[in-house]
Amino acid sequence: MKFVDEARILVASGAGGRGCVSFRREKYIPRGGPDGGDGGDGGNVILVADLHKNTLLDLVYKPHFRAQRGAHGKGKDQHGRGAADLSIHVPAGLVVFDADTGDLLVDLDTPGAEWVAARGGRGGKGNARFMTNANKAPTFAEEGAPGEQRWLRLVLKTLADVGLLGLPSVGKSTLISRITAAHPKIAAYPFTTLYPNLGAVAQDTEHRYVVADLPGIVEGASHGAGLGLRFLRHIERTRLLVHLLDLDPQNGRDPLADFDVIVAELAAYSDELAQREQIVVANKIDLPAARERLTELRPQFAERGVRLLAISSLTGEGIDVLLAEIDKRLRRLKRSSPKR
Repeated sequence: MKFVDEARILVASGAGGRGCVSFRREKYIPRGGPDGGDGGDGGNVILVADLHKNTLLDLVYKPHFRAQRGAHGKGKDQHGRGAADLSIHVPAGLVVFDADTGDLLVDLDTPGAEWVAARGGRGGKGNARFMTNANKAPTFAEEGAPGEQRWLRLVLKTLADVGLLGLPSVGKSTLISRITAAHPKIAAYPFTTLYPNLGAVAQDTEHRYVVADLPGIVEGASHGAGLGLRFLRHIERTRLLVHLLDLDPQNGRDPLADFDVIVAELAAYSDELAQREQIVVANKIDLPAARERLTELRPQFAERGVRLLAISSLTGEGIDVLLAEIDKRLRRLKRSSPKR
């Protein structure tokens, strides 16, 4: 399925039904009073955060959503039926903006959360509602109130506990395929991952967390380079970042410089994101030359107060240590901040 994380949709609620003008007409009641019923309320348009949705693709192909109007009132005090609400299931983690003003309207960051995007019009009152001592036979009724209509801009931010980040082709996709049931596309060229891949890790029956393999970042991403802001916004909701570095000397990279690039881009995007807790992991220690490089790098990272873990996403070496560290950090973060 194609991943789409932005969309524009039109939501229009239903108008209220018209009230009825009617009078009782029965054989032995020559002066029957007014008996016009009320119109039914129009349907609302409601956005529902659904954990089983992960793309806005459906909304791109069908961007117009209109709820039904309420039924009109009838004689004999028969009220019109209210229209059913129109529910639009969207991915949890959706942020909704007014497309015309740019104002933030709601952040659906909790699975199951609902938000009324357009409220249906109230049904009009029938003439029976307007009978008074001064006016025993009102000949008027209310029209139903119109519904609401507006364009919304939807922006999806991935909901995950752990975000894997790093420059392109450092092994994030291989790692998530090893520790979860996710099956991302893997290849040795930049931007194999064009959208977040999600997978679940179950350490035990009670502790389960979601890991996101996030698109590779490049220098200048905070200003739109590469996948730019599309990458950075997907890590805003993560509790913990796992920062992968490539130890393979044949790729010509300097892991310490790569680390500085990522940290700088996080800081340029958001001060809060720059302070997000990280686990820094050196990957590809299955290569002999990488092990020698690791010995040189550990003291350099230690000088910056960074403990450097080492793994091989390919062979699985060091994965158990990494998972144990992730589990420990998440439990601590959950105790200190129970809400995302």
